[in-house]
Amino acid sequence: MKAVAAFLTTHHQRHWTRLTEWSRDTLRARPEPVSDEAARSEATALLRLLGSAGHLEPIAAQDLRALCLLREAVADASPLADAIIAIQALGATPIVRAGTDEQRARWLADITAGRMMTAFAMTEPDAGSDVASMRTAAVRDGSDWILNGEKHLISNAGLADLYLVFAKTSPDQGSRGITVFLVPADTPGLSFTGAQVMAAAHPLGSLRFSDCRVADEGRLGPIDQGFKLGMATLDQIRPSVGAAACGLAARALDEASVHARQRQQFGQRLADMPIVREKIGRMATELDAARLLVYRAAWEMDTEPGRHSTSAAMAKSFATEMAQRVVDDAVQIVGGLGVLVGHPVERLYRSVRALRIYEGATDIQRLIVAGAHLDEAPRP
Repeated sequence: MKAVAAFLTTHHQRHWTRLTEWSRDTLRARPEPVSDEAARSEATALLRLLGSAGHLEPIAAQDLRALCLLREAVADASPLADAIIAIQALGATPIVRAGTDEQRARWLADITAGRMMTAFAMTEPDAGSDVASMRTAAVRDGSDWILNGEKHLISNAGLADLYLVFAKTSPDQGSRGITVFLVPADTPGLSFTGAQVMAAAHPLGSLRFSDCRVADEGRLGPIDQGFKLGMATLDQIRPSVGAAACGLAARALDEASVHARQRQQFGQRLADMPIVREKIGRMATELDAARLLVYRAAWEMDTEPGRHSTSAAMAKSFATEMAQRVVDDAVQIVGGLGVLVGHPVERLYRSVRALRIYEGATDIQRLIVAGAHLDEAPRP
């Protein structure tokens, strides 16, 4: 991590050493699940492992650099374990930011100890990047709220113990009429309606709310302020998505480099061929560049108050696109073995694509960056 040392404290650098050793020793040897059922079982086991080792504590502490280091180290060894960290962070961060003392006391310790799994229920069939189009509604009924609607593409759906549910409370106000609710999995009217199976091992599915009654004590933050809370949460977590992308890319680069040094073709090692060396040089350079953007954004968020949407968007979009290119180059260098099920590079290839979509698609992140740049550009 020499490239980003300027953004890290001595504590963070020691933390990185411990994390990389733990990830290699604990996670790399675990086989990838071969079915959705197995992925769900493994996700639960990984959550317990991460929590018991104390690795989820940076989430509640809001130490973003530590979270980025965690995700980079873990993604190198287990993309599924990284996904579990991501959703725990998405579930806990709004509680840290907007929860009452009672809500923090009730939920945070169990979330960071790995005893409770969370889910961030924002996406709907007709509301992805366009959050304002969501149709799930929450209507006041005395001191309670009644939720009706559907969510889909929800990580940990059917597994989570606690759902953070975004719902319209003022339907005519668009994004300014959304509120967040904390809904335990056993709440009557909340049902898991089916798994949505990804190419990579990842628990995903859909939910339905049918006259689901939630007490006002389950409301998270002010009424109609859920969009702001959701966007601030995504801003906060986005650099860590970039860090996970760096972890995937680093593993791909390592696998490609080892193969290139060992593989002989046409009387020489692949590592001695200019075309392969050019690829590896570009992969290593782009990885360092992505890390600089990621840890700069995390440093800003850890040390400077306020929103940092632009640096978060740059980090997330560049790092995830970089990882896609690096993993693809690794497959090309490894060759036929790289597309065989069970090879580390094949696993990375299936895992990397989703990072360019979730928690803010690359296209949307570039619009954020463009808007900030144009606002600051000289006027004609």
